[in-house]
Amino acid sequence: MKITVRVWRQKNADTKGKMVTYGLDDVSEDMSFLEMLDVLNERLTLEGEEPVAFDSDCREGICGACGVVINGIAHGPEVTTTCQLHMRTFNDGDVIDIEPWRAGAFPVVKDLVVDRGALDRIIAAGGYISAPTGSAPEANNLPVPKENADHAFEAATCIGCGACVAACPNGSAMLFTAAKITHLGLLPQGQPERDSRVIGMVEQMDAEGFGGCTNIGECAAACPKGIPLDVISTLYRDLRNALV
Repeated sequence: MKITVRVWRQKNADTKGKMVTYGLDDVSEDMSFLEMLDVLNERLTLEGEEPVAFDSDCREGICGACGVVINGIAHGPEVTTTCQLHMRTFNDGDVIDIEPWRAGAFPVVKDLVVDRGALDRIIAAGGYISAPTGSAPEANNLPVPKENADHAFEAATCIGCGACVAACPNGSAMLFTAAKITHLGLLPQGQPERDSRVIGMVEQMDAEGFGGCTNIGECAAACPKGIPLDVISTLYRDLRNALV
């Protein structure tokens, strides 16, 4: 395949960035998207140019570190993580725009790498679980209604990639925050700190500069793990109950 990539290049957080165009003539349709970037970087290195900085870790679709905006879509045209996107999704001769996560709360570190520490700080603001559960078998002995268990597990699949933020026109972290709150709020172990958790996490989310949620739904559409939009309703309900 022959493709053209237009990549966001930015030296550091203090410099202005721009889109730079590169042509690639030796792309296999069986390559993953990140392998395509590896090929580009090998060529740039051989030519004495600075390789494109991008973030990745597991390359198995379970950490989300690889997230970038591809042709205006968080993680690209398929509902998966960037590392699980393959070049057979594109056509010979395509022009592909590659940009970092678009959000004021995710400052660019370099090129396609952004600082997503704001999400970690939201989790930290939720505090710890104080309920003693013992070993894994003992914790599993606590009865949980199946509906609650299923929904909690669904929310717990959030990998914190930030695609929901990048996809939201407002740059909101509401789906991420709501997933974390819903996961623990539906389980017995999460009850002692349920009120303080939702207040602390929402306050931290606002302090980080994320935009407000206006229920557009782009977050759920872009989520590679299929976190449903109704977790946001759970967040609002828990917040209301905590404040009354």
